[in-house]
Amino acid sequence: MASSSAERDSAHAPTGDDARITNLDAVRGVAVLGILPMNVVLLALPDSALYHLDLAGTATTLDWVIGVASPVLFDQKFMGLFSMLFGAGVAVFADRASAKARRPIGLSLWRNALLLAIGIVHSWIWDGDILVVYAVVAPLLLMARDLGARALVTLGVVVYLLPVLIALVVQPTIDASGAGLGTYWYATGPMSDGVTAFYDADYLCRALGMMLIGIALHRRGVLAGGLDARVYRRMAAWGLGLGLPLAAAGVVWVVAADFSPTVALVRAIPNTLGTIPATLGYLALITLWNHARESPLRARIRAVGRMALTNYLSQSLLGVAILGAAPGDLALTRTELLGFVAAVWALQLAWSSAWLARYRFGPAEWLWRCATYRAWQPLRRADPSSAAEHA
Repeated sequence: MASSSAERDSAHAPTGDDARITNLDAVRGVAVLGILPMNVVLLALPDSALYHLDLAGTATTLDWVIGVASPVLFDQKFMGLFSMLFGAGVAVFADRASAKARRPIGLSLWRNALLLAIGIVHSWIWDGDILVVYAVVAPLLLMARDLGARALVTLGVVVYLLPVLIALVVQPTIDASGAGLGTYWYATGPMSDGVTAFYDADYLCRALGMMLIGIALHRRGVLAGGLDARVYRRMAAWGLGLGLPLAAAGVVWVVAADFSPTVALVRAIPNTLGTIPATLGYLALITLWNHARESPLRARIRAVGRMALTNYLSQSLLGVAILGAAPGDLALTRTELLGFVAAVWALQLAWSSAWLARYRFGPAEWLWRCATYRAWQPLRRADPSSAAEHA
């Protein structure tokens, strides 16, 4: 009986601090912080303001600078990092469960069913939730995880680019009046079936495509930061040198067209084409930075990454509580929203380190882990001094 209990505890045991792959924590930390500049627009402004910069939040020149820079530097890129890491995480969890003689498929499906429940609750609070999509596509990742790296990348790129084809098909059906664009491009109004198909496919395919690529990058050791520094330097130069200009071209296109509905869907194509290289470029930069001399900021960002689920959920809660409490007639600007982003970043960098100095998991991570294994998981550290990295 004692032996069975010890085996069970071993099977449930988390990765120790000294065995963690810090590069994954660093990338995850930057990713969860980097998705906020785009999500805050959805939290405070009409959803269409994310794409239609002239619709809301741009009262001053600085607002315009922020509005133009955000889609170039942030849109899709950090959610792409987040999706890559999720795909790799699904594969890693199944591999570890198999190595510990557990049922990898059953346990993985149960774990993602719990994530689906978390996402549904989160979507009641804020309709910009991504966790439901992640949980829904997780079974596809489990089926594909044993494919070779080249096949995973090819499949991921094909899936990721499907919305480009849909945009090219649907855009000609939209005339200069913008009828059918609805809340994709305007503050109100219904979306046509074609626009809805594009919107849903864009949301789903971008996530699934990057997850498949993430599994391949994990298999090749890219995400863990295990390649030579010269590889990451080339990746950063190539990825950012190609991806960011493409994203900028999309913004220039739609601004030059004066936000005409005749380019509402196709204006996203350059950014979509540039997102995979730009995301790889950011991944490479973060990896090079993570391998540089140790610093308090690096340790704090890793702590944010270790509490990624908690921090993602808390961003929404803070946004709804603070931005949602603003008077209805108060038109928030993009400059003010950037101030909110900076404040939340500072708060999460501070609390993640402080929490992990005393506890082994973030609150949401701990609850998810307990429910996954249907067993109580120790939360408080026996020796807080052993977590000096997070202090």
